[in-house]
Amino acid sequence: MSTSALSLSVLDLIPVRTPQSSAQAIAAAVRLAQSADRLGYTRYWVAEHHNMQAVASTNPPVLIGILAARTERIRVGSGGVMLPNHSPLVIAEQFGILEAAFPGRIDLGLGRAPGSDPMITALLRASGAVSEVDAFPRNIADIAALLHPDGASLSLTSGQEYALHATPAATGMPEIWLLGSSEYSARLAARQGMPYVFANHFAGDGTTQALELYRRGFMPSETLGAPRTILTLNVAVADTKAEALALALPQMQQMARLRSGLPLGPLATVEEAAAAPMTPALLGMIDRMAATWIIDEPVAAAARIRALATQFGVDEVMLQPIASAYADADPLASPAREHTLELLAAALLGGKVPADELATAG
Repeated sequence: MSTSALSLSVLDLIPVRTPQSSAQAIAAAVRLAQSADRLGYTRYWVAEHHNMQAVASTNPPVLIGILAARTERIRVGSGGVMLPNHSPLVIAEQFGILEAAFPGRIDLGLGRAPGSDPMITALLRASGAVSEVDAFPRNIADIAALLHPDGASLSLTSGQEYALHATPAATGMPEIWLLGSSEYSARLAARQGMPYVFANHFAGDGTTQALELYRRGFMPSETLGAPRTILTLNVAVADTKAEALALALPQMQQMARLRSGLPLGPLATVEEAAAAPMTPALLGMIDRMAATWIIDEPVAAAARIRALATQFGVDEVMLQPIASAYADADPLASPAREHTLELLAAALLGGKVPADELATAG
């Protein structure tokens, strides 16, 4: 891969920080997506997480519709839909409608994990027929067939064929990506000839092996003739490394608490994180995150992103901007996350961000 051709995209969990409501957090995500659109990022994906006070990204199809309607060029998609929580037909219908409304701009990223705790999984399953984890490969194929303009069909016991379409008179279909952080997902993406996203932002171990397995086992499909890969990274970039670390600390504390099984609340502000007591165990986790996440000033951060893209040979890097905000920041915006995207666009995409925008975004 030539790093000069590197594409950058955005993954957003739509964080909700202490002074924000969910409505304000979503408004801030719209602004961030508009910034990514203006700056030349390739795609903007939202995740699926449930019952977390710090995450407003619970329903990707609804959010994709909001974001696609407020942007112009950028592809918008899911990173991802957790398929075991849903009926394949419902997902195909939702994304068929999105593709019809925003042709050529919709991505469907699919994941195998439930993305929630057992109680939430039980509640989702109680809401109606959903997919089973063991049926994941078959359900991916079913979704692709339902989304295809030709549709799919069921063979009835009477010998008749029952035609199925995700949406009538479809003229195109969204790009379907497989998300994963294991050898299983790498092998499945390769076997089905699908583009593959490795979730390096939360599972850095095994990246090299998973991508090698994917490339070595790749079988061309109707929609993809050669391996295609995205690597995800956590990033916080500011004018100085010290400032980037201060902005990233709330998210690192949140992740350390999550991995320790401690109670979670909204994402802390920079001031709250600086004053929060931390045990030696939590501090150790934070130090390890600080060493592996991209938390730096623009030149050094851009160099590390290029180096990782070259090391893993990926076509695209998807950045999760994890900076929080100061207590007096506009609740309808995420200034530090916007600034991260602006600085990296200038460094990696050749973006010419006006100096007055850089000054106000910081």
